[in-house]
Amino acid sequence: MVNPKSRLTAFVLRRFVRVPIARLAAVSVLLALAVPAPAEEAAARFDRAPPEIASGFSPKPLVRAERWMAVTAHPLASAAAADILRAGGDAVDAAVAAQLVLGLVEPQSSGLGGGAFALVWRAEERRLTTLDGRETAPAAATPELFLDDDGKPLGRLEAMIGGRSVGAPGTPRLLEALHAKGGKRPWAELFAPAIRLAREGFAVTPRLAAQVAADASRLALSPATRDYFLPGGRPVAAGDLLRNPAYADTLEALRDGGADAFYAGPIADDVVAAARSAARPGALAAEDLKRYRVIEREPVCAPYRVYEVCGMGPPSSGGIAIAQILGMLEPTDLARLGPDSAEAWRRIGDASRLAFADRELYVADPTFAPQPVAGLVARDYLRDRARLLERGRALDAAEPGRPKGSRTLNLAPGRAHDVPATSHLSIVDAQGNVVSMTTTIEAGFGSRLMARGFLLNNELTDFSFIPDRDGRPVANRVEPGKRPRSTMAPTIVFRDGRPTLAVGSPGGSQIVGYVLKTLVAHLDWGLDVAQAAALPNMLNRYGPFELEKGTAAEALASPLRQLGFGIETDDLTSGVHAIAIGPHGLEGGADPRREGVAIGE
Repeated sequence: MVNPKSRLTAFVLRRFVRVPIARLAAVSVLLALAVPAPAEEAAARFDRAPPEIASGFSPKPLVRAERWMAVTAHPLASAAAADILRAGGDAVDAAVAAQLVLGLVEPQSSGLGGGAFALVWRAEERRLTTLDGRETAPAAATPELFLDDDGKPLGRLEAMIGGRSVGAPGTPRLLEALHAKGGKRPWAELFAPAIRLAREGFAVTPRLAAQVAADASRLALSPATRDYFLPGGRPVAAGDLLRNPAYADTLEALRDGGADAFYAGPIADDVVAAARSAARPGALAAEDLKRYRVIEREPVCAPYRVYEVCGMGPPSSGGIAIAQILGMLEPTDLARLGPDSAEAWRRIGDASRLAFADRELYVADPTFAPQPVAGLVARDYLRDRARLLERGRALDAAEPGRPKGSRTLNLAPGRAHDVPATSHLSIVDAQGNVVSMTTTIEAGFGSRLMARGFLLNNELTDFSFIPDRDGRPVANRVEPGKRPRSTMAPTIVFRDGRPTLAVGSPGGSQIVGYVLKTLVAHLDWGLDVAQAAALPNMLNRYGPFELEKGTAAEALASPLRQLGFGIETDDLTSGVHAIAIGPHGLEGGADPRREGVAIGE
């Protein structure tokens, strides 16, 4: 028999193909930064001059550490987290500091105007907590929010850009709730890195510059957004020094007044005014902000081989989908098949399709729609669903199942526009505490509206635009005060009751596929977390197999087509950030498709 690890090593070394440098400009990666250097050195090297853009998605170097590790989407955010950890802060302190910096240096992906989900493992208490900082719909929102005068769904961009799509942000309250979960450093101290960078300026990265240039016509629609990203009418360029004094002022207000300073008073007034005065005005009101609360929810945990995989429950579908897919795959010897097996990917793809079928029908905000979570991840239900994978070919259709607890529900499926954006960070501290947090403003640049130095989300477009079908309500329809369904999937994997992996990714509804790939690559195929993050992306949501353009994934197009799948190739820009936790220390991996780095000691 061929040794699976030998096959994998050969696969990783042999089959990552090169892609044109021009196509990589928008997703450039600064490989020289992915080393366990001190925070100041990493930040300084980044600010001086970016090295040559890599010509392919080879894995970034695996970073090893003994005490702590931080992996985020930007070197300056990783540096801020590292400084806090080095000063004796814990994982939640570092997560707060990193997010505040991300909102400045990667504003198109997340920030104070958005929301997040966080998994927090407290080592001393041996307790896993999940925090829901998802945005909420305004009290004045109706199920017809995204229908035109003829009752037809609006186009995606028409719905997204402007105030109509803005929900009450959750990130400031979430950061405060995180810190309350055991932060060791003073709240005010966590703001210092972001405030300094906002006032002194930071170097625009190639990724941010490329995204601004590609979205310039839409960013120009709002004066505040235009003036920041297109100064003098020209998109900011890579290497430009960008200052954001308005963001610094906002951070100082939160530093001194806590999250209350965001949800009432001048900042709240400006957020509401930006949403309501836009060319496509929204219904967000001051009371919507005052009423916002973070909710502590039960994690969704399910066994997988010798592991327990835990994630976020509704209103996120991510934790449920990953638990379902892994449960359906458990009878398959994926280690024997290996990552270059069409049969392995056929089973992964169809298991994913079945999970997405359940997602579209059942998953929504649990305050508004009963959630059969226990039934969806029950082992007997998943065994029955796994039998559908035994036919040897792609399923003709992936239909939702009838798990326990769903018999009385009379719902219609409803699809939403989850677009690829968002950010993720994974942090482990010296005491063994773990944070896995996925954070977003939804689409790149959100609603394209800016207030007080940060972008406002377009999160409401994660609702189903169509509120009912054939007289049956869609679970994820718009309702006042409701949280839209998400696919964000921050994940912590346990073995023998101890965390062994923290992982997550941005990517809209593709997040499930990105995180799942990383889990299978690490847990079944034996890749380290850097190799697992770099593995070519292959995923399936609604039917066609999506293969990452310009990578070894394309070699499986013909075999998968012969197995009955439609094929699509595209730039599947994941942003996996993972930390493996073992008896001999920590290993950190950052996705080579983005600018993130791992820093540890």
